[in-house]
Amino acid sequence: MPAVSSVLVPYASYLRVYEPLAAFAEPERGHWRRYAARDGTPTAQDELRRSLADLLPTPPVPVPVHESADAFITEVDGVVCVCPWRTRLRGWLALEELGDLLPVPLLDAVLPPVVRGQAAKDYERWRDRNPDARPWIRTAVWQVPVRWFTLFSDDERTFEPGAAEGGEGAEGAGGSGAKARVLRYRTPMVQARRRLARSLKTLRDTVDDGPLIEGLVDVGRWLEEFHPRSLVELDYGGLVHVLSCAQLAEDHSAADVAAAITALRDGDDEGAGEAYGRLTERWRAVRDRQFAN
Repeated sequence: MPAVSSVLVPYASYLRVYEPLAAFAEPERGHWRRYAARDGTPTAQDELRRSLADLLPTPPVPVPVHESADAFITEVDGVVCVCPWRTRLRGWLALEELGDLLPVPLLDAVLPPVVRGQAAKDYERWRDRNPDARPWIRTAVWQVPVRWFTLFSDDERTFEPGAAEGGEGAEGAGGSGAKARVLRYRTPMVQARRRLARSLKTLRDTVDDGPLIEGLVDVGRWLEEFHPRSLVELDYGGLVHVLSCAQLAEDHSAADVAAAITALRDGDDEGAGEAYGRLTERWRAVRDRQFAN
């Protein structure tokens, strides 16, 4: 059986940006250069376990006292690219959204008002000193937002069946060397921006303003903050532990989104409806599990 520490509880997906070392000013560039050269850099599972550990003390620690000096590292055409965790900043941002996700009694039980109030004051003071700060990672729970899929094409999809911790094929996944299950997309920043711009134009020409258009505008502004030679990654994260291997293998959501937008551009409302219907049915089934007993 897998160790208790190997079970990943939050069913979250992630949109990440990896920037080349050239995007960072010194001394941060030197830190990341040394960091990337060392052996055994932490994984996404490591980041998640550290975050969960902070919720165990009494009172809980919703936001780390110090900013993380860790990052995800990858290499693109021989260039080292870095995605800083920025766990403290992301903790503050997530705390701001909790009021819309949880009932007040549950929120007060998990994070007492005095704890949330102090965190909000700390963030306000920090933001005054760092007005241009932004995270390299965006998170969504129990879904992958439709707007994220517009950045990718189906041929940029990678699915590795591996083992799902705490579920199907999980035995031995917690530290025995078994390969973890992964579903992700990766694309160059220039492609992500181009696809988003085309999708936004099509939607503005064919449908009324709404949450999808607003979300695309928000993601577009965020992407503009990064180096043009960055890499953009969509990672299904913990969602691979709630979906079966067969469901993941059949999941081509980016292709469905592209098909829906192409159909809209061509005036094919029926084709757009069919593609969007496949997408919404797939993700409604996932979101419904959030409220399952």
